[in-house]
Amino acid sequence: MSTTDPPTVRGTDSERRARADYTGGVYGSMLAASVVIGAGTLGSFPRLELVVLLLLTGVAFWIAHVHAQLFGARLAQQPLDRHVVFHACREEWPIVKAAVPPAAAVAVSPLLGLDVQGALWLALSVAVAGQVAWSMAAARHAHATWRLVAVTASVNLLLGLLIISFKVFLKH
Repeated sequence: MSTTDPPTVRGTDSERRARADYTGGVYGSMLAASVVIGAGTLGSFPRLELVVLLLLTGVAFWIAHVHAQLFGARLAQQPLDRHVVFHACREEWPIVKAAVPPAAAVAVSPLLGLDVQGALWLALSVAVAGQVAWSMAAARHAHATWRLVAVTASVNLLLGLLIISFKVFLKH
């Protein structure tokens, strides 16, 4: 490793990036589902506000994760330069990517004839489906057996259903 390469912890840089991609995707999907649950009553333009809220929350958490990575473990291991900053930004970007499908679901919901509540349910369903899909992709990328892929999908589906139960109980 040269002095300009970012430090790696367990595995090559590409292995860490792939692991982070899936972790960020699962995390970002759960975050998006939580935003939908917490959205509750929105203002005059609820669909637009929810799309913006989903995307901006993804960006805010992306920035928080990049900050934590840069000023947490990395700062102790390597001085900051442009390469390290861009690497951290790229590594955490799946958090934002995971917010896009639920936001898109809200945006297209009028074309599907859905009211605002229907749009919320669609976004929530898309977020949970993304969470399950990211976890399955992570397991397959790690060369897990199909049984382990099914287990991780089931666990993430249960977590998603737990989030959905919050919406049912909160009755937004």
